[in-house]
This record gives sequence, structure tokens and C-alpha cells, in this order.
Amino acid sequence: MGKSRQDAASKADRKFEKKVQFYSKVRDTVAVLNAQKSITKKKKLRSRQKKLKAYDLSTLTEFLPELKPPQQSKPAAEFKLNSKSRQKLILKEGKQLSMVLNHPAFQADPLGSIHQHLLSTQPVAEEKPKKKMNKNGGKKVKGKKSKSLTTPQSMDF
Repeated sequence: MGKSRQDAASKADRKFEKKVQFYSKVRDTVAVLNAQKSITKKKKLRSRQKKLKAYDLSTLTEFLPELKPPQQSKPAAEFKLNSKSRQKLILKEGKQLSMVLNHPAFQADPLGSIHQHLLSTQPVAEEKPKKKMNKNGGKKVKGKKSKSLTTPQSMDF
């Protein structure tokens, strides 16, 4: 009987040792995978940096002429336009824009008011009637009737 206890204890020890070995292998593989992951991240970063360097145009600024600061915009009446109708259109649109920008609804919620305006001015899209579905969810098939469902016809002459 003493032997069976020793066997059981040694069996438990062997089992424990196997678990310890397994967990150490798992730990090692996780460490290796993390190292590989960090290496690939570094490679991706390097390739991105190389691509950015290829598009770096800052060295060309010394060869480009200096830009003059932008001039103050002139009122719409001072523009020299080809036609009077174009000038009238610009004035009309300018007034319309200023009215919209000063409107209290636009100032409170610009995107909401634009959305509401589009809803009220756009034509209503006609909804097409949906095809009827069977109880199973499939489309009804018109024109085809199964032979088993038709009523029996007599052969009278």
C-alpha cells in the first residue's frame, strides 16, 4: 500500500512538472511574438518615414519666389464684370448670403437649418411599392402555379 501512495505522489509531481514546462513554453512564445510584433511596427514606421521624406518639398522653398500678402477683397460693386446680368447676380447672391448668415435660426444651429432648408426645397422622391413577401420571407412569384395546387380539371368532351 505504501507503494501506491508513492506512485500517486510521483505521478502528481510529474503532472505538475509538465504543467510548469507547458506554461514556460507559452510564456516564451508570447515573448517571441511580442518581439516580432514590435519589430514589424518599427519597420512600418521606418517605411512611412522614408515615404514622407520622398514627398518633403521644404527644400524647394528657397528657390521659389516670395509671395505677396493677399490684398483686401473689394466689394462686389467694384469688380469689373463682362455683363450687367452677372453683376446683378453677384449682388443678389451676396445679399442672400448675408441674410442667411444673420438669420437667428442659422446662427443657433447652422447644420440643422441647412438640413431643414434642403428638406423643404428638395422634391419628394416617389416611393416604389414594395414587392409582397411570402410568410417565409421569399418574394411571391406571379404567373407560375405549381401543378399540385391547381384544381383537377375534368376530361369531359
